[in-house]
Amino acid sequence: MNLTSDQTSEQRDSRQDSRRPSIYSAIDTVPQLDFYINATATGRLRRSRPSLEVLRKAADPTQDGAKAGRNTAAQPVRFGWVTGVMIRCMLNIWGVIMFLRLSWITSQAGILLTWLIILMSVAVTSITALSVSAISTNGKVYSGGAYFMISRTLGPELGGPIGLVFSFANALACALNTVGFAETVRDLLKEYNAVIVDPVNDVRIVGVATVTMLLLISLAGMEWESKTQVLFFAILMVSFVNYIVGTFIPPTPQKQAMGFFGYNGEIFVTNLMPDWRGPEGDFFQMFAIFFPSAIGILSGANICGDLKDPEKAIPKGTLSAIFWTTVSYLGISSTVGACVLRDASGSLNDSISVNGSCKGPGCWDFSPCEANQTCNYGLANTFQILTMVSGFGPLITAGIFSATLSSALAFMVSAPKVFQCLCRDNIYPYIGFFGKGYGKNQEPLRAYVLTYFIAVAFILIAELNVIAPLISNFFLCSYALINFSCFHASITNSPGWRPSFRYYSRWTALFGAVISVVLMFLLTWWAALVTFSLIFFLLGYVTYKKPAVNWGSSMQAGTYNMALSYSVSLSGVEDHVKNFRPQCLVLTGPPNVRPALVDFVSSFTKNISLMICGDILMDNDKSVVPQHNTEALVKWLNRRKVRSFYTPFAGASLREGTHSLLQATGLGKLKPNTLVMGFKTNWQECTPHSLEDYITTVNDTFDLNYGVCILRMMDGLDISEEIECEVKCFTFTTDDAASDEVPNEQTRTVFQTKQGKKTIDVYWISDDGGLTLLVPYLLTRRKRWRQSKVRVFIVGDQQNMEQQRKEMVSLLRKFRLDVHDVIVMTDSERPPLSKNMKRFEETLEPFRLKDGLKEEAAVQELRKDCPWKVSDKELESLKPKSEKKVRLNEIIRRNSKHAALVLVSLPVPRTDCPSVLYMAWLDTLTGGLHCPALLIRGNQQNVLTFYCQ
Repeated sequence: MNLTSDQTSEQRDSRQDSRRPSIYSAIDTVPQLDFYINATATGRLRRSRPSLEVLRKAADPTQDGAKAGRNTAAQPVRFGWVTGVMIRCMLNIWGVIMFLRLSWITSQAGILLTWLIILMSVAVTSITALSVSAISTNGKVYSGGAYFMISRTLGPELGGPIGLVFSFANALACALNTVGFAETVRDLLKEYNAVIVDPVNDVRIVGVATVTMLLLISLAGMEWESKTQVLFFAILMVSFVNYIVGTFIPPTPQKQAMGFFGYNGEIFVTNLMPDWRGPEGDFFQMFAIFFPSAIGILSGANICGDLKDPEKAIPKGTLSAIFWTTVSYLGISSTVGACVLRDASGSLNDSISVNGSCKGPGCWDFSPCEANQTCNYGLANTFQILTMVSGFGPLITAGIFSATLSSALAFMVSAPKVFQCLCRDNIYPYIGFFGKGYGKNQEPLRAYVLTYFIAVAFILIAELNVIAPLISNFFLCSYALINFSCFHASITNSPGWRPSFRYYSRWTALFGAVISVVLMFLLTWWAALVTFSLIFFLLGYVTYKKPAVNWGSSMQAGTYNMALSYSVSLSGVEDHVKNFRPQCLVLTGPPNVRPALVDFVSSFTKNISLMICGDILMDNDKSVVPQHNTEALVKWLNRRKVRSFYTPFAGASLREGTHSLLQATGLGKLKPNTLVMGFKTNWQECTPHSLEDYITTVNDTFDLNYGVCILRMMDGLDISEEIECEVKCFTFTTDDAASDEVPNEQTRTVFQTKQGKKTIDVYWISDDGGLTLLVPYLLTRRKRWRQSKVRVFIVGDQQNMEQQRKEMVSLLRKFRLDVHDVIVMTDSERPPLSKNMKRFEETLEPFRLKDGLKEEAAVQELRKDCPWKVSDKELESLKPKSEKKVRLNEIIRRNSKHAALVLVSLPVPRTDCPSVLYMAWLDTLTGGLHCPALLIRGNQQNVLTFYCQ
């Protein structure tokens, strides 16, 4: 904001304060920050300091101010680390796989490889749990679980895709556990010869009915869901005790016929090694089927918004759950492998004991059914082994019901919570409908219904072994991203990465990410390809759309590190003509006031070179744009897709400000080498000091060895009057809160439209190092200018015209410049038309000193009072140059009527040429054109070469 000289210091302080974020907005927008103090430019603290209590309330949006303590009934339900994390994770890990598939996996892989499968899964989940613990303790975690952690760590580009994938994976996990429950119910019905339709459709019917019941429990609220989980946990513990007790009870003949003989060394040794059977008999297939039993580690993190203290609850509860469930899985696989044969007939007639004196497995002959592959019992042939081994079978059935229903219920709750957070971030279109919350806990009821329909769709598959590998794939992908998030946040060395959980390593996190990706392809390669294709598609969409969010991600920190490293390394590289790029300092003022100038320079600098929009804030400048501040103008550039920096600079004059910017802007080799400015259209009405300031700025730029470009548009560049009119109209029709916004600020310019087959005409009057030829080449590389043809006009004579043309064409080919035509101007030395010369003299008439007939003393007095005026002597001595400028304008207007852009060599200011006369030359050269005109001149540095080295 510009300050006039008569403003008081208090007014300046208030304006400076208004341009900085308040302490409350800083805390609201960045909840991870513990404290934020905003100081003024003079180093003094803000006048109103909020108390510690105010800061604490502002830093925790979950509180409701003073009403929070008085209205306890309105507070949402919060859970501790035991009920909220540990029990929830253990119930999810103790799922359908443990009761219905672990014994079968043990028969296929053997006890040793089953332990290896378990330990591999635990290694992946433990490393992921450490990464989750580190991320969750690096600031307050709100609802959204894994998605919230990944998106706030890696940014929306990777957070958005993994949020969709993870939500979908949770819905599939709900379907998996529901199918496991339905299979158990179907097997119970078969024992009593009660079949609804057929085995497959029975699973579908029971599964759909079950998931509908789970949906109703979820809709009842988190409090009811938590109580249900505690009940399921108690039943599971009883069923475990029942199973362990059952392994010590001597088996009955009926159980022996089914392959159960209690603890037996012979059985244990036999079951140590693998015995692969069927199309699924493969180590990685077994791993794919088992791995979903380990996916429950994020159950606590997924409801982090409902925890009392997520930073402590998530690490403690998750790691405790992994430890105890690992012990249980290792124990069950080893005990069942030590007690039960792989194959048994179930028939008492296969006993070979005499008078009941033989009680071991050697007293039974199951070889007939093994040879015919008709055994119906044993580890390899039935999924109800734990029920048979237990002391009281119905308790195991109750445990299966508890494990499957609790896991399905947890995933039914987790998926909508994650999806709701994704919807509220508005990263993807058309999903905001599902982000609405209801009640004191902001329950995502709409997302519940969506999860229900997804789960029903996969329940209709009715094959647990088909669903399990798909879920493994999705969760491994999620784990890979979580571990990569932790690794990337660690290596960026960002000061904002300060997790209170210290027991993690960046290298173990990287290992966890790599091994997760490897396992994805080893398990189901085609599903891995589909998953990554989906993620890359969603990643590309978010990268293209660039959502307006700023979460302080590690990607931003990594970008800073890379930029800093490359900038420093570039400083040690010597300049080379092949690497020359026109790095432009553009005197735009506020960029939205001169959009055409911004668009033009961006046309040939975008993605290849540096562009800096300089705004010189002078004391007498009164801005008409209410958004005249750095943040708003940078956003304007971003919305316009202009890759440029914006640098405001306070200066007493244009010359002083430009001189300082040219020397101070840039970093190392990333500094401007070309000044671009607009043509001073009001040079005949402005003050003499302003005109002198403008011309000396051009002169100083050449002295500093910079190139200069001056852009002139037929209608001018400055649209501040249009913006001022729009602001006034908008202010009268809106309230005060919205009046700071400028409507229709993205004004379209001629440089944003396709130029078609128009020409770019270059009038190369003098050699400047090649900048005049390089800029048109860069323009034609852009999509909007690709069809435009470049024509080069050079000065020559009639006798050698063809030879001069051929030499120029040959030179341009050596430079590898795609020029459509070279035209030799043989009539440039002719005198201009008298009417045009007369018009030029009339332009200078108000600025003439008219000292021809006056005495020397009178002339000196006139020059003292009006030093900017042109004397008759100066006008006469520079008349040949003036005639050349008028004649060149005649040629330009004749040849470039339909051009898209005209480039003319810029005359260098001379000490013996008055500012008014020099400005009249520039005005004459580009006058009468209906297309943009660029006065351009390099600094005599070669920017083109035809050598390879």
